Amino acid sequence: MTILQKTSRVHTNDAQRRIFKEPPSLTYALYVLLMSLLVGCGSAPSEKAPDPLPNIIFILADDMGYGDVKLLHPKSKIPTPNLDRLGRQGMVFTNAHAPSAVCTPTRYAFLTGSYSWRSRMKQGVAWIWEEPLLKANQFTVATMLKQKGYSTGLVGKWHLGWHWPTSDSLPASESNGENVDYTQPIGGGPTTLGFDYYFGSDVPSFPPHAFIENDRVTQLPTGMWAPGRAGAPGAMVPGWTYEDLLPTLSEKSIAYVKEQAQTDNPFFLYYALSAPHTPIAPGERFQGKSAVGPYGDFVMEIDQYIGDLMRTLDSLGLSENTLVVFTSDNGPTNMDGTDYAGAAGSLLALGHNSSGDWKGLKSDAWEGGHREPFLVRWPAVIKSGTQSNALVSLVDMMATFADLAGSVLPESMAGDSYSLMPLWRQTSQKVRDHLIVQSGNGILALLEGDWKLITSSGGGGMWSGNGDAPHYDQETQTWHLVQLFDLTNDPSETYNLAAAYPSKVDMMMRQLASYISDGRTTQGPPLRNEGEQIWESISWVELLR
Repeated sequence: MTILQKTSRVHTNDAQRRIFKEPPSLTYALYVLLMSLLVGCGSAPSEKAPDPLPNIIFILADDMGYGDVKLLHPKSKIPTPNLDRLGRQGMVFTNAHAPSAVCTPTRYAFLTGSYSWRSRMKQGVAWIWEEPLLKANQFTVATMLKQKGYSTGLVGKWHLGWHWPTSDSLPASESNGENVDYTQPIGGGPTTLGFDYYFGSDVPSFPPHAFIENDRVTQLPTGMWAPGRAGAPGAMVPGWTYEDLLPTLSEKSIAYVKEQAQTDNPFFLYYALSAPHTPIAPGERFQGKSAVGPYGDFVMEIDQYIGDLMRTLDSLGLSENTLVVFTSDNGPTNMDGTDYAGAAGSLLALGHNSSGDWKGLKSDAWEGGHREPFLVRWPAVIKSGTQSNALVSLVDMMATFADLAGSVLPESMAGDSYSLMPLWRQTSQKVRDHLIVQSGNGILALLEGDWKLITSSGGGGMWSGNGDAPHYDQETQTWHLVQLFDLTNDPSETYNLAAAYPSKVDMMMRQLASYISDGRTTQGPPLRNEGEQIWESISWVELLR
């Protein structure tokens, strides 16, 4: 079947779909005549072929802030015409959140539909040579879609750990990767967790500095990335440069879409950008294009490649029934890109704030750490030029994709995921009334209606610090060292109202404790968190057990 044939098949009407396989007999002809008469009288049930399943492209930027997208933050000094167009052609969400303010936990939550602190990862990210966070054959969004007939691909950053093959059977972490045997397949990656295809660089600034395709490096890393350069030292493919990362991933994502357009299957592409995370390395043709240094140039390069992907869909006739979601894994660092990074906050001196008007940076429990751009386009379903302030999260993708694919999730899966389909179809104005977010250092915050509770006196991030843990005064029955904000009237989180509303604090603390102990936040039987260390990591919960 050609691309043109596949495209036209999507747009055929019901009458055209009902093609008789055999020559009609006299009896059959009489039957058809009778049915036509009944239809004319309005008595016969109508037959409607099911709508074709949509293609799905989920684009996850890395460390991109709410304030980087011009459509969301008019004060942005970085032009983003393609992202702006994507938003205008679909639905813009203004109250969307990453489930964590750092990378690995958000990716885990997106793929599983469960908060990562229910796993062994209570804080931080997967580090160099770390073993997989996801268990072997764990049910993921890719597994679910594959069961519904989707081809599944991942292009870009993984950052959830691997089983690195070694020459001495000892873990790679014990020798800082010096014992890794790159001639062998790498276990525990995307192709063991529901993805038919993978291409990417595991973590751009971590060794091996190489591309991986499916479960093998595409070229043996026989060189060494020297200490003192941006990124961690270690094995390197000869000639490796950071500037090649983003354009290569763009080429691979477009190639994947073109290849899938030749098949009859719907496809799911998880496009995990390596940018604008450090190393901030815009390609040569983008350098100096923005007014805010290398970081701005890098965002403009992202925008260009997103536009290239959208134009590819248009040229293939796939745009109408392809769902495209653009978002980010956590908040920004506001680094200007000097020497591939720059000091945290240095971008502010150039007049641009990637956090927009929100307080905080990447890894913070404050809004800047986890409030994300979230743009959704699906012309067949979503009305263009629409906007929603409904509370949503990246953890909701599992239930959403299951809903649109007609998959019924087991009660034991995706315990924190809500379907966004009612919002996209505009049959409801909200799908959840609460959300839990996690800071980089494991501090939890509960968003509920207008209110936000942070279970610490600090931001919980790598630059803001944890602050002090909550303390419950039994005598006065009040909580201390927590933060309570009214986001409707104080979106910048300036005024801590915890002392003024002690009963509200107590209610939200106890509600959060129940969400933790129940193992889920959706309806269904209680689930188990992984290990009792949940109580050790979130010590204040012990006060309420």
